Amino acid sequence: MDTLSEPAHLSMKFVEGEVLLVDKPKDWTSFDVVNKIRGRIRHVFQVKKIKVGHAGTLDPMATGLLIVCTGKETKNIDLYQAQSKVYTGTMHFGATTPSYDAETEVNATFPTEHLTEEMIHEATKAFVGDIEQVPPMFSAIKVDGQPLYKMARKGQSIKVEARKVSIYSFEITRVALPEVDFKVHCSKGTYIRSLADDLGRAVGSGAYLTALRRTHIGEYKVDDALSVGELMEVIGG
Repeated sequence: MDTLSEPAHLSMKFVEGEVLLVDKPKDWTSFDVVNKIRGRIRHVFQVKKIKVGHAGTLDPMATGLLIVCTGKETKNIDLYQAQSKVYTGTMHFGATTPSYDAETEVNATFPTEHLTEEMIHEATKAFVGDIEQVPPMFSAIKVDGQPLYKMARKGQSIKVEARKVSIYSFEITRVALPEVDFKVHCSKGTYIRSLADDLGRAVGSGAYLTALRRTHIGEYKVDDALSVGELMEVIGG
């Protein structure tokens, strides 16, 4: 298996099967990245069909490591998705939003005067280990074949069942209220937005995510990833 993490010679490997490490930019969906890569490969190599897929969605607001597989490597997507993830980011305390992040408007505010750095550090301990987590309504999880976020945008509220996820570490790296920076190492399927919302509730104040970056997927690092622009140059055309 070849992993492309820096500019390399132009070859048919993009069509036959490659593992691409991409640093997803803010405001792009994961599918935007996939479609951009698919379009460039089709154009450069003059192929009508090419399998391209990603191994784990990043929300539009998030940046960082996105593994994109092409050709025969798409059959290994589940293997990459199953690996643990590391995220860094920022939470804003004192308010909540329907999406648990800055993509939607604040819907409630809460006091923060009682919060201390020690209290926030202590509260994270309850979330380390195997926990039950309720995914946000604004997510791509499907109910009766329809993504939850589409129902949420229509004002519909669906009961979402809690799921078991594993948090291997949850570190607070900066406290400058109302902002708090963090680093999380977690299992597949963990919603960092839900973790932010849950932590806010745990300390008697709301919280929502304002920044998120995925730095690792298993042994793969964002430091080895290419920007979309750099990857377009590597593919050629």
